[in-house]
Amino acid sequence: MRIWVDADACPNAVKTVVFRAAERLQVRTTLVANQPIRTPPSRVIESLQVPAGFDAADNAIVARAAPGDLVITADVPLAAEIVEKGAAALNPRGTMYTPENVRDHLQRRDMMDALRDLGAVSGGPDALGPKDVQHFANALDRYLARNHTRRRD
Repeated sequence: MRIWVDADACPNAVKTVVFRAAERLQVRTTLVANQPIRTPPSRVIESLQVPAGFDAADNAIVARAAPGDLVITADVPLAAEIVEKGAAALNPRGTMYTPENVRDHLQRRDMMDALRDLGAVSGGPDALGPKDVQHFANALDRYLARNHTRRRD
């Protein structure tokens, strides 16, 4: 098992939670971004910088993720591709995307995009708060408790 982080827009508080869990359980973790990403000194945490471009980081994650891996992302289309591959996807607010719910999340996202394009709504989700980070940490811990023994490097 490996953790992949869609790191371009991942909040620092979420990255910190991932770093602690990766070190505690010695789970290989890769942060993927189109810009340099700082990672703590570690044998299990690394970063992968991809060229700038539309969905370059997403495409790199999809190409590398395998069944049993976990992808941390707020990008619902990426989560849908990951779930389709048999990997798991968790957003920074602690919502686990599953084969049963990912299509609903994708439809909701598309509807909100359409409403924004029409000017009916503006903005996006509220800023990530401490409760969101705690919810994420709890969801990550639950997932890792069930799945971290399945190792893949």
